[in-house]
Amino acid sequence: MATIKDVAARAGVALGTASRVLSGSSQTSADSRSRVLAAAAELGYIANGPARSLRRARTDVLGLLVSDIRNPFFSELAQAAEQEARRHGYTVLLANANEDIEQADDYLRTFAAQRIDGLLFSPQGTVSPQLAATLASGLPLVFLNRTIEAVEAPLYGTDNAQGVEQVLAWLQRRGHHDVAFVGGPDTISTGAERRAAYLAGRQAYGISGDDRLIDAGDFLAGGASEAMCRILDRGVTFTAVFGANGLTTLGAVRALRERLGTERAARIEIVSFDDLDWFEFASPPISAVRNDAASIGRLGVRGLVDLIAGRAAPGQRVPTTFADRAVGDVR
Repeated sequence: MATIKDVAARAGVALGTASRVLSGSSQTSADSRSRVLAAAAELGYIANGPARSLRRARTDVLGLLVSDIRNPFFSELAQAAEQEARRHGYTVLLANANEDIEQADDYLRTFAAQRIDGLLFSPQGTVSPQLAATLASGLPLVFLNRTIEAVEAPLYGTDNAQGVEQVLAWLQRRGHHDVAFVGGPDTISTGAERRAAYLAGRQAYGISGDDRLIDAGDFLAGGASEAMCRILDRGVTFTAVFGANGLTTLGAVRALRERLGTERAARIEIVSFDDLDWFEFASPPISAVRNDAASIGRLGVRGLVDLIAGRAAPGQRVPTTFADRAVGDVR
């Protein structure tokens, strides 16, 4: 098994420099970090967890890095996780990645400097340089609602396939065939899973296979609005819109009303993956998949506490429910 000395030698840096990079310290140059992380990957370096724990005093602090605190899903998740952590005797440091990998890396470096005991993380889709350093350090980590395929870490998140199936069944009951789907980035696991489930299930539920009806945003309202406009610009007709998360649905509704006017937009039924508070008060009301963000937050903390204690944490997919707010007869 490769040692930290091997990594330092391969990277051509001092042992102390390799140690600082692999522990997540920001007190190294970008060039040194790049060389050390590349060497660690080439050698298959894995931190010696037991030896590391002997050198490192426990802080009773957990890091919680969410994708976008503006998304009500992550706000609810963070509140539940913080309360659950308190019950286990931990303080939580909360940080917001703002859907930006570089900002996430900045906070991962801050967490390393604070010597947190474990990390709850909703990633932006790739193994960034600082995430690689965090993984190499052996820090206990669980993913919340999003995962990275190349990383073996427990995931506590929504059952995306179940939620999409609930939407498809609702669309079929409402008699919709031509449906516009505004998704999220395929680089993010939730975006990829929801899109894949939708594409796989369209035929079984009588939904059009015309791919001109499909576009993707960035899981934020602005990007979704642009995606909805691209669908409208293709000249295709549709009777319903499926937004892949709450902020995506908001952006799609905004684009429809700006481009078509309030009256015409109201004739198009909207369904969302994620339920925002105002959906039931919209005109017409918006039906939605309900994620149990609070349960995901609590389960993630319990899983992380188990990892810190040396116990297994298998991860868990949390079931969804569906709020059917459709008014009037089916089409």
